[in-house]
Amino acid sequence: IDTISTISKLFQETGRKHTITCRAAVAWAANSTLSIEEVQVEPPKAGEVRIKLTSTGICGSDDHAIKGLLSAVFPYIPGHEGAGIVESIGKGVSSVKPGDKVLTLIIPQCRECSSCLHPKGNFCEKQDVLSSSGLMLDGTSRFTCKGKKIHHSFRTSTFTEYTVVLEIAVAKIDDAAPMDKVSAISCEVPTGYGAAVHSAKVTRGSTCVVYGLGGIGSAIVMGCKASGAARIIGVDINEEKFPRARALGVTDCLNPRKLKKPVQQVVMEMTGVGADFAFEAIGLPDVMLAAWDSCHLSHGVCLIVGVAPLNSKLSLDASVIFSGRTLKGVCLGDYKTRDCIPRLVTDYLQNKINIDPLVTHQLPFDQLHKAFELYRAGKT
Repeated sequence: IDTISTISKLFQETGRKHTITCRAAVAWAANSTLSIEEVQVEPPKAGEVRIKLTSTGICGSDDHAIKGLLSAVFPYIPGHEGAGIVESIGKGVSSVKPGDKVLTLIIPQCRECSSCLHPKGNFCEKQDVLSSSGLMLDGTSRFTCKGKKIHHSFRTSTFTEYTVVLEIAVAKIDDAAPMDKVSAISCEVPTGYGAAVHSAKVTRGSTCVVYGLGGIGSAIVMGCKASGAARIIGVDINEEKFPRARALGVTDCLNPRKLKKPVQQVVMEMTGVGADFAFEAIGLPDVMLAAWDSCHLSHGVCLIVGVAPLNSKLSLDASVIFSGRTLKGVCLGDYKTRDCIPRLVTDYLQNKINIDPLVTHQLPFDQLHKAFELYRAGKT
């Protein structure tokens, strides 16, 4: 019996380990149009998992990386917000098995580094977002196309039918999870909703201002409302997003381009004293500064959720920092990803949170170009 058990386990680890040919979207160069190609996906090595993806979201970070605004090594397969089924596992993988439903994680949780071991840390040192290498931990890629090496996106790459990720960047989720929607819980929900409820810990009766009403901003609004905020001011240059934002909980909508004064000044006048919590969900230094200047001078908290372009700088008036305001960066809602993100899926299944309003369009993989057109036109 022991021999049979050992053989069975060995088969799980090494069986079906062949190179898979599938479709993937390849960004051959910065600012190039994504090209749907046939790619080869190698078997997972030790500590890795190969996943058959069922759905992926388009995150603003994907678009910024494709345009060369964020760290990426070309050619590469973009995407990081994915849901799928484990197809095979590498040697030593124990937390998931073939057939498990999983989410890909842009920030892993190794449970060994200084960040993972710290009670409040979540920016695992094995991440590949800052100064992205485009490679797995062993310095190689699992993708090839037309005989050329194709790099990974943040060690996730979800614009493909199959991908290989680190075990530490995989979250096993409930078997009942609807795989056409839960990819949003891979990034959008913890990043936005988590910024409000987990990182900021928005207080009941407070005033919040959210800069950017896209997917992340909408999730922030949901978190502010769930936390009992009395007033939520939404700021965006695209007024088509205002009706949906109001439905989610925004009480006041502002279009900076139609104001006669700087938007932060208008927010200060509307509130009298400034917002208790300000969120920047775009990734532009000027907007980050506006969010900071919208905060209450004494106890206001400004949370930077958006990822700014490479080498950009943020300049503050140093003479007023001492008054007590807090400026805080937030990544994935400060959640320890493997521990916490599966719980968000369970909360969704138990109707404690509702992510459905965050999904505006669902398209087949071969219409990825149309999906980006909708995204860039501000229709999502």
